[in-house]
Amino acid sequence: MTWSEMQPLLSQACWDTLYMVGWSTLIAIVGGLPLGVLLVLTDRGGLLQNVVVNKIVGQVVNVARSLPFIILMVALMSFTRTITGTTIGREAAIVPLAVGAIPFFARLVETAVREVDGGLVEAVQAMGGNTWTVVRRVLVPESLPSLISSATTTIVALIGYSAMAGTVGAGGLGDIAIRYGYQRFETTMMWITVAILAVVISLIQFTGDYAARGLHRRGGGSGAAPKLRFLKSRETSAADVGTVA
Repeated sequence: MTWSEMQPLLSQACWDTLYMVGWSTLIAIVGGLPLGVLLVLTDRGGLLQNVVVNKIVGQVVNVARSLPFIILMVALMSFTRTITGTTIGREAAIVPLAVGAIPFFARLVETAVREVDGGLVEAVQAMGGNTWTVVRRVLVPESLPSLISSATTTIVALIGYSAMAGTVGAGGLGDIAIRYGYQRFETTMMWITVAILAVVISLIQFTGDYAARGLHRRGGGSGAAPKLRFLKSRETSAADVGTVA
């Protein structure tokens, strides 16, 4: 194939891949963020401690994460047809991509939120803050650098999933690689597809890492966090003085 023949195919495939990954990432963040926070809040010692709920939600997340994506696509075909009216095309691929990414991102969120300093949570509670205030003012803002890194990891994984979805007619770069690079032995098309995926993933990883480092240098995503740390240090100092007295 000549470049003039490959160029429109590759352009459409790139757009299809970005379309699928973009929408599925958005859905994964909307669904996975509260799910990950819920896993932390309902765990032992959490603000909403509920061992039963935590175990049930955690088990559902584990089962969903354990399924290979190709099997998940097949298992969700009926559900996908109900939602989109078809099982072929980029819109249909968004359903299994999002369903597979939500538990993946939720576990990353759980890990990120657990890293937040417990002293900040105690400071907000001491000032009369409820659970929603703790989540909104401390847990999410303070874990924002890690959350951005988690979102970056999820996007990279979704690009790989979208390429796999191309094997069942979802379109995108995976479909181009299979139809032309494998079935028609167009080696040039195959390597161009690989190069495009490598460049896209590298750009996404660089952007995510840059944003996470920038927030980390600024002390997280919350302007209120330094004040909370100051209040916590004052409480600790007052307690020490009282002990000495």
